[in-house]
Amino acid sequence: MLIQTETTPNPATLKFMPGQAVMDGGTRDFATPEEAEASSLAEAIFSTGDVDGVFFGRDFISVTAAPSVEWKDLKPQILAILLDHFSSGAPLFKAASAGGIAIEPDAGFADDPADADIVAQIKELIETRVRPAVAQDGGDIVYRGFQNGKVFLALHGACAGCPSSTMTLKQGIESLLKHYVPEVDAVEAV
Repeated sequence: MLIQTETTPNPATLKFMPGQAVMDGGTRDFATPEEAEASSLAEAIFSTGDVDGVFFGRDFISVTAAPSVEWKDLKPQILAILLDHFSSGAPLFKAASAGGIAIEPDAGFADDPADADIVAQIKELIETRVRPAVAQDGGDIVYRGFQNGKVFLALHGACAGCPSSTMTLKQGIESLLKHYVPEVDAVEAV
């Protein structure tokens, strides 16, 4: 089995692609070892002691190294863990912990029903244009709400903590949304 790796715009995060599906649907972000208890794979990655985050995408896993950790030292450990996991055919999540998996709500803010058409346009653009592009960089961006002309988005995986995330939000996503949805004035990360 060959697991390919790619750098991401976030120098602390590396994207691992096992050449097969990781998640059948959705994504999952593990920001702490405690959150990783739902997945034996995420737990094993955190057990290196040198990891600050694990993100499961559709066909990739992004791993964020702790500060001052060199990828030349960490990468072989992560590759070994991933090879063991995917070669064994082990499940991604622990069976008994499925009920404990936190699924974030669709929005962190209560959208005004009068804005339903605007929100639908925003969500469509995020799903079709933004999320696929961000997934290529090892992350995810999820809609959280729309209030007073502001779109609120949550950043996950390689996007969280990325030095270029502000530029991506303002120059990329905000420009796109403003162009297609004139009611959008700004985009903010939550």
